[in-house]
Amino acid sequence: MAVRKPKALEAAELEALAAKLLQARALSTGELRERLRRRAANAADVEPILAKFRQLGFLNDRKFAEAFASARLESKGMGKARVLRDLLGRRVAGPLARKTVDAAFEGVEETALIEAFLARKFRHVDLAEFLAEEKNLAAAYRKLRYAGFSRGNSIRVLKQYSVRAEALEEAGEEPDSD
Repeated sequence: MAVRKPKALEAAELEALAAKLLQARALSTGELRERLRRRAANAADVEPILAKFRQLGFLNDRKFAEAFASARLESKGMGKARVLRDLLGRRVAGPLARKTVDAAFEGVEETALIEAFLARKFRHVDLAEFLAEEKNLAAAYRKLRYAGFSRGNSIRVLKQYSVRAEALEEAGEEPDSD
């Protein structure tokens, strides 16, 4: 079965597509640029459209990053590294992403976030009993690291549930900015 390539769009059609995409969900400038470039008949048409949407206030990476970071922190309870990684994946500029994530996590106690994360992810089990098994402890640790929590604080919280968490410290993982 042949894959049908979408029709290349002219400037007016690209602008309509940009409006439609932004109505559906918030996008960073980089994400919108990429989507428009894929559909543009002339790549030079993309930047003026982005400039127009920025001027109208429909495209603002700073506001997008702030909303994204606070939503990930408040509703998903994710760690700082994960939120930063996701923002960079959404094509927000690195310095802006770092500044926004630092501001969103200012005054937030990471160990409290970790405890809430563990309680949510393992709500149907007794954590002390569950984490007594080495494979479950390692899985919980990996889950915490993937969720963006620092190595030191992850181990600190896991030590409350299992004495085997000490072994995670000695596992010789790459250095991390705790």
